[in-house]
Amino acid sequence: MLSGRRLDILDPSPLDVEIEDIAHGLARVARWNGQTAGEHIFSVAQHSLLVEAINAHLQPGLPQPWQLMALLHDAPEYVIGDIISPVKAAVGENYKSVEKRLLATIHIRFGLPPETPPPLHRKIKRADTVAAFLEATHLAGFAREEALRIFGRPEPLPRAVLDILAPVSTGEAQAHFKQRFDALLGG
Repeated sequence: MLSGRRLDILDPSPLDVEIEDIAHGLARVARWNGQTAGEHIFSVAQHSLLVEAINAHLQPGLPQPWQLMALLHDAPEYVIGDIISPVKAAVGENYKSVEKRLLATIHIRFGLPPETPPPLHRKIKRADTVAAFLEATHLAGFAREEALRIFGRPEPLPRAVLDILAPVSTGEAQAHFKQRFDALLGG
């Protein structure tokens, strides 16, 4: 990692996890394998911000640690990349096991329970699906009808949430992710 930490992907330690490395890595990992419109990629850092904002909109008053779990839902991708769901399914349990172990390590590093509580996990998954619908239709060239078939109908969202869909530079994505992390951890 740029911080100088060495993270053992198969046996990760919370002592080797730094938020700067996570923000840096996620800002440089492209959603949709980079197949999005715009001058910049739509990064996993921006996707994480979008999911956290959607989740907060759908669940007002959510405790800050739970909001932080939503922000960090794809944090393992800072080292393993963003692999599309069909490939994850084809690779199977080994991939899921590595991803799950990394997420637990990241949670522990920031004082969160190792596993996301199932009711919260379901809510984050719903926000993730809404985000995928929005990304698909606004950035990845999906027709609305196709996206409705794949992702279902999304809930209406305020403009401030939709503004997150504008791809920004990696530096901006990294800074926005780190700022939101700091606000949730500090609050």
